[in-house]
Amino acid sequence: MKRWKTGLVVLLAIVAVVLLYGAMLIRRGFSAAEQPSSLEKVVARAARNLAIPSRAKNEKNPLTATPEILQEARERFTNQCGNCHGKDGTGRTEIGQSLYPKPPDLSQPQTQNLTDGEIHYIIRNGIRLTGMPAWGNPHQQLEDDSWKLVLFIRDLARLTPQEHAQQASTMESAHYVGSQACAKCHEQIYNRWKKTPMANVVRDPHEHPDAIIPNLSTNNVSAKFTKEQVAFVYGSIWKQRYFTKIGDDYFPEPAQWDVMNKAWKPYMVAAGTDWWVPFYPPDNMKRPTGPTCDGCHSVDYNIHTKQVAEWNVGCERCHGPGSAHVELGERGNIQNPARMDYVQANDTCIQCHSQGRPLTSPIEGKYYDWPVGFHVGLNLRDYWQLEEHTLGQLSFTHFPDGTAHKNRMQGNDFAQSVMYRRGVTCFNCHDVHGTDNYAQLRKPVNQLCLDCHGPNSINGPRTGTLSEHTHHKDDSPGSQCVACHMPKIEATIPNVFVRAHTFAVITPAMTDKYKIPNPCTSCHMDKTTAWAADAMLHWPERSPWRTD
Repeated sequence: MKRWKTGLVVLLAIVAVVLLYGAMLIRRGFSAAEQPSSLEKVVARAARNLAIPSRAKNEKNPLTATPEILQEARERFTNQCGNCHGKDGTGRTEIGQSLYPKPPDLSQPQTQNLTDGEIHYIIRNGIRLTGMPAWGNPHQQLEDDSWKLVLFIRDLARLTPQEHAQQASTMESAHYVGSQACAKCHEQIYNRWKKTPMANVVRDPHEHPDAIIPNLSTNNVSAKFTKEQVAFVYGSIWKQRYFTKIGDDYFPEPAQWDVMNKAWKPYMVAAGTDWWVPFYPPDNMKRPTGPTCDGCHSVDYNIHTKQVAEWNVGCERCHGPGSAHVELGERGNIQNPARMDYVQANDTCIQCHSQGRPLTSPIEGKYYDWPVGFHVGLNLRDYWQLEEHTLGQLSFTHFPDGTAHKNRMQGNDFAQSVMYRRGVTCFNCHDVHGTDNYAQLRKPVNQLCLDCHGPNSINGPRTGTLSEHTHHKDDSPGSQCVACHMPKIEATIPNVFVRAHTFAVITPAMTDKYKIPNPCTSCHMDKTTAWAADAMLHWPERSPWRTD
């Protein structure tokens, strides 16, 4: 009798709690914008885990993570899961945060502590009463595809406190070993990287006879110099410059090759241009490249010895000194920008793809045009200040609206963009390890953009087709996303331009007000800004307030 009464009391208490909780739910409403309560989270996870069959829980992943499989899984995750979970798996997307319950941060223990079999079962079967669909239709995909996603989700796991501590310790004790040491375990990535501009920005023509593009004897803009005088060449895409070694320093010859136009042009950084010019004599042979160039074109340039761990942008430029990782490959003894927050991740690229100056200047009597002392894993803001700009003024570095005016300012542009504020990273679009696409893009440009900005996407464009958005025919230059959102307006050398990275559309009205080139009349060169502005006003899906 006593047990019966106790059981009844417990049952009544449970009923009372359920009724009270139900009343609170009704009072609060059923908005999907709400955050689930702690009790709901516990109960929902428990119910989900209990519903997964034991057989499925104990399944082992038949696949092993390789760069190729992870890349394939990343693309599928982006296409199928990214709208809700985000490319980084955090769930911080407009759609994800509008769901109830919210998609979990896949890098956190709540997901990472599940077995491979549990994650696989959830991917295949979805979760009822949530936004998680089932991707297990056997008529549409192979069984292995879901296991590849499991590997990708595992790869998202955040570093543990112990691994963070290990990284800090490694940064103090490890030394640089060179990119070749990475090839043993990362052969495929290494072989792709070796073909990239990053791996070949600095070349010794005595080691690489094909490094010099033009015939040096055709130089008609300066005193001639020979191959024997050239210690290094810089660049091969937009321009190529030539450097002579004197003592421990390198000095630029006064001529450069315009790769795009196949022509010689003078090379001399003139007064009124870069900020450091007043601090050096107006003579190339008195402007060593160590303070102005070499810190970004090498790994670990030492300002005292003028020696480098490696020329070119090697593996350790982005991953830190690798001796400990080569000895014992663990996540905790190497830096990986992919596991950093978006600020530090982007700083890995911004350190060199930006115009600015060190916070301390001069350093030991010299003026450096790169962030001396910074390396990946530190905070760039402690070493580097992006070049300042006054709105409304045209400067050497900026157009009046704040868009970059010259090359090597991708970071200055990007830090202003909505993309940056939303946590997008440079390597969401580019793969510095190398691809077959222009600018080492992960995919052909429109495919890449439309992964996140597909037709009718809440991220835009808000039209049914791309041609409706661009008002140009499909596959035409005007329907390239970069044509309007990344116009070529930033000078690398006279009359050779690279793309802006603010991703903002420059309207014809801005050309009239600020003299900044706009995509419309840059392409339709026979038309006026008035013609372009009138055309845009007749695009029905455009807000007129966004074209002024």
